[in-house]
Amino acid sequence: MKGKIVVKLSGSLFEPAKGEPARIKKIAKALQKLSDEGYTIVAVAGGGKVARQYIEVGRALGTDESSLDQMGIEVSRLNARLLIFALKGAYPDVPISLEEVAKIAESRRIIVTGGLHPGHSTNAVSALIAEKIRADVFINATDVDGVYSADPRKDKKAKLLKEISVKKLTEMLMSDPMQAGTYDLMDLVALKIIQRSKVKTRIVKCSPEGITSGAKGKSVGTLVRG
Repeated sequence: MKGKIVVKLSGSLFEPAKGEPARIKKIAKALQKLSDEGYTIVAVAGGGKVARQYIEVGRALGTDESSLDQMGIEVSRLNARLLIFALKGAYPDVPISLEEVAKIAESRRIIVTGGLHPGHSTNAVSALIAEKIRADVFINATDVDGVYSADPRKDKKAKLLKEISVKKLTEMLMSDPMQAGTYDLMDLVALKIIQRSKVKTRIVKCSPEGITSGAKGKSVGTLVRG
């Protein structure tokens, strides 16, 4: 066995407008290859735009944040099921608890799950899973190449940071609202878990190359230091 890898997959991977199912198949192929090479893989699907749309409507109807979180969890589990369909020999069901994920991980089959608990983003869930199974690396596969010094969409001089401390990233994220559907690059709960568990964490582009390179310990994206 080469190592245990937890991969958080951006919810945008599952958006029809962005080219799935072709993109899902490519990610599935990369995960399958890593598994065939001896890595234990746990993938966590984000909810993405669809989850946010449901949450926005629910919030407009006056629904409480906990219920909105649960709605986002249900969408992420549907996304997880899509990835399972694209994999060969993966565990056929979507685990709904941390304990269930840990138990199934012993079988070394690829596991795909979504959100688990209201109040915890899929980033935080991924960090918890990485802590629970003593993962060698937690890969947060996002819409961007890593953490930048500023928002690259607004600042052309923004630079990709090869490394960043949990403390510094926390400072950058402190102004973000902690509401259902707003988690993006990372969130404060996930960072606290990363800090206490000291799990090696890398933020990369959600692509076969980014995920594979991150899993194999190559210098890609941004390394988050505890």
